[in-house]
Amino acid sequence: MAVDQLSRAFVALADPTRRDIVARLSVRDATVGELAESYAMSMQAVSKHLKVLEEAGLVSRSRDAQRRPCHLEPQVFDLMTSWIERYRRRAEARFGRLDAVLAAMGDTDATHATNDAAPAPAPDPTPDTGAHSRTDRLTAPTAPTAPTEGDPS
Repeated sequence: MAVDQLSRAFVALADPTRRDIVARLSVRDATVGELAESYAMSMQAVSKHLKVLEEAGLVSRSRDAQRRPCHLEPQVFDLMTSWIERYRRRAEARFGRLDAVLAAMGDTDATHATNDAAPAPAPDPTPDTGAHSRTDRLTAPTAPTAPTEGDPS
């Protein structure tokens, strides 16, 4: 079953040593002994890692006279890549829709900001004499004037 193989492949690659073995085998085929030289572990430990990779379908061993070189099997990597790619495309589509919504909101906000802005205050029609501010002129009480001669009040 493809899902089981996919799960086994991801589980096998969860270990950093196995990922490193895969990286080394991507360069060239190697025997257990050649791989073990690169690690501070026994050939038996490297062999156990290879067994996990084999069970996941990522690695296979062939027989070349006395040598048993290990090499990568690209089919499982293709399966993993297509699975990841499917979800990458979905995520990109969602981000694309989000970008469009945010861009539309930005355009709407800019339009509202322009239309909702308060109009600029009208210029003061009274000349500024420097004695008082406009507010002072509007709110300052006027002193009563003394009646002049001939004024009936």
